[in-house]
Amino acid sequence: MADPTPPADRFRLFSRSSWPEARHLADVLRTETVGGALLLLGAVIALIWANSPWSDAYLRFGDWVPWPAGARWHLDLSLATWAADGLLAIFFFVVGLELKREFVVGELRDPRRAALPVVAALGGMLLPALIYVAVVVAGGGEGLRGWAIPTATDIAFALAVLAVVSSHLPQGLRAFLLTLAVVDDLFAITIIAVFYTADFHPVPLLAALAPIAIFALLVRRGRTWWWALIPLAVATWALVHASGVHATVAGVLLGFTVPVLARRPAGEPSSAARPTDDAGGLAAHLEHLWRPVSAGFAVPVFALFAAGVTLRGTDVGALLTDPVVIAVVAGLVVGKSVGIFGSTWLLARFTRAELDEDIRWADLLGIALLAGVGFTVSLLIGDLAFGAGTVADGRVKTAVLAGSVISAGMAAVVLLRRNAAYRRVAERERVDADGDGVPDVYQRPGGR
Repeated sequence: MADPTPPADRFRLFSRSSWPEARHLADVLRTETVGGALLLLGAVIALIWANSPWSDAYLRFGDWVPWPAGARWHLDLSLATWAADGLLAIFFFVVGLELKREFVVGELRDPRRAALPVVAALGGMLLPALIYVAVVVAGGGEGLRGWAIPTATDIAFALAVLAVVSSHLPQGLRAFLLTLAVVDDLFAITIIAVFYTADFHPVPLLAALAPIAIFALLVRRGRTWWWALIPLAVATWALVHASGVHATVAGVLLGFTVPVLARRPAGEPSSAARPTDDAGGLAAHLEHLWRPVSAGFAVPVFALFAAGVTLRGTDVGALLTDPVVIAVVAGLVVGKSVGIFGSTWLLARFTRAELDEDIRWADLLGIALLAGVGFTVSLLIGDLAFGAGTVADGRVKTAVLAGSVISAGMAAVVLLRRNAAYRRVAERERVDADGDGVPDVYQRPGGR
């Protein structure tokens, strides 16, 4: 018997959403607060699951190998490894696009303007590494391989915290934090490629140059054929992974190939090119396209697999006295803040560089503390340094989580106070609209 309900009146479960709804969801996922919230959600779920009666299921889930036949191509990876090596490549592709944009049209284009965030980033990486080494050596010297763990800043988390607390803070603070984090990521990528590459095989890495070159050729001609670019990106990732270099580096390399500036229309003279107008550039388009995938899926899923630290049965006393744990927390909380703030102060003290007139040193202190949130890349380096799933790796994860939470909390306290001060100034300026120093409400009849 035929269904009498007209097709137009039937309700289909899981039907495809309309384009405006899909676009709105993508726009939501591009915001720092939502991306940071999803990252935090993934970490919280991992911690609860790993410490629940179903913790064994969590471990089996992460260790499951979905494609055993991939052993022939070194791709018989567990789900946790796919998240760290595969999904994070998407995150680093977006980072590569941001780096390219900063070098071409951003703060890093002008060496004088780039000096401050570059020096701050270097100070914020050198001091945490030195603190880590000093603490570990004092504790016996075991665990030196993890020296780079506290050197990284998590862009998504840091910007999410800043977005939550900064309704009146100067916009220059966000630009400084973003540029600082981008430079930080560049150095972190270099550290991963140089110091955490085991069993290096040059032939696959050289072979990866072929798909990278074809990818670059297509994007530089303005081609956005996803059916060609995605297979080339996958081939690049697989070859870099086979070479022994961490596969996330493939994402950065592909991001660097994408042009930032908009293509000049035919017949338009070269002098008419607008160096700061990259609205039509393919880098902006691809970043806009892939950021929701990175922030809404890749990074939260990585956090789900990476942040699951089982604390049941853990000797808390031994954990709190472990030199590696102390070194990571001290590096993130103390090393990052003192390194960034101190190097910036020294640059301003001994050169002609100076802070913007709208920014105070107390504001910079809050940003320096916020840079101690080293979640994603720090967890990744911990896995590479000590091996995923080991006892040392579990302690490193605990230390990274603790250090990031402490840094975010201290930064929130400082930035909330600064935000309140800027809000009071804005309210006074709004009341005294004519700028004569006397609140306008007092000048109106009956104002007193």
